[in-house]
Amino acid sequence: MEPERPLPALTRAEQDFLDHYLRILELLGRINPASAEHTYTGVNAAQALVTEAARLRDALTLMYDRDEREIHSEPLVRALRILGADDRIRRLSLP
Repeated sequence: MEPERPLPALTRAEQDFLDHYLRILELLGRINPASAEHTYTGVNAAQALVTEAARLRDALTLMYDRDEREIHSEPLVRALRILGADDRIRRLSLP
């Protein structure tokens, strides 16, 4: 039996999808009123959020255009966990 790879094999579009999704989580964490300290940080994060949302949309559109019509959640969730999505999601919650 082969040892498990650190990251599952993903298409380039799936990688872009996850990258932009994680970036959006990070930006939302910066805007979270429960942990934000300065309005300027929130303004910058909100502006970047618009750009990242467009990039996420583009990655999903590319997946669709390439006939990647299904989200294969198991490998994507595994990759998200390896890439630290749990930490980013914790920053979104209230204390």
